[in-house]
Amino acid sequence: MTEDVRFELDGHIGVITLNRPQKLNAVTPEMADAIVAAARQCNDNDAVRCVIVTGAGDRAFCAGSDIRELDAYDTAWQFRNRPDYCDAIRSLRKPTIAAVNGYAFGGGLETAMSCDIRICSDNAQFAAPEIKLGWIGGGGMTMHLAHSIGMSNAALMVMTGDPVGADKALAWGLVSEIVARDRLLDRAREIAATIASRAPIAAETAKLNLRAAYSMPAEKAIEYERDLQTICFATEDAAEGRAAFKEKRQPVFRRR
Repeated sequence: MTEDVRFELDGHIGVITLNRPQKLNAVTPEMADAIVAAARQCNDNDAVRCVIVTGAGDRAFCAGSDIRELDAYDTAWQFRNRPDYCDAIRSLRKPTIAAVNGYAFGGGLETAMSCDIRICSDNAQFAAPEIKLGWIGGGGMTMHLAHSIGMSNAALMVMTGDPVGADKALAWGLVSEIVARDRLLDRAREIAATIASRAPIAAETAKLNLRAAYSMPAEKAIEYERDLQTICFATEDAAEGRAAFKEKRQPVFRRR
């Protein structure tokens, strides 16, 4: 780990904070390794039921990869095979929430889109600026944008590189909520606490099912959903949910 990436566990909620505010939380190779390690830690720890990803300070969630570090790669092939922090976020089996404070540019936008739920502060801005430097995003930029905001809006972002503000991001479906900047992390924790109170196997299964819906034909996606439902229905947590409903009490889920 590195001081430029913080990981904390608060009950069932894990929080990964990019902690380089003086550089707009731009990600270095060392930070990428730390994000990979934090994601692995969350996956390995059954106590973690939801993960929040955010940036330190109120100017930036993440400005993407630190451009000054990119010339350290000897070849484009070495660059292509580097440990990727967006891949690390997508590898999380637990539900994830991006709390976007300020700039989410380049790899920062890809990191936010790699999370299941995105909320942002009223000063947030989103951009795919790589084209201004001569390349395009490689952490899922076009795939995520096309699915989130439609082909035309995605094309506008990736072909101009110009930013969009919080209001437009909400109107396009890029984020679910806009929150006052001093309430952003509190709101993310509220959502995370709600998710963490639900049956954890079902929550992780719902995440699998949502991802399947991206790529499967409709009939196959519904069939897969029914199989996942059956798996959940056979768990002890599902039995506890039914018992709690009959007994008019809150269920106690144990990931079983």
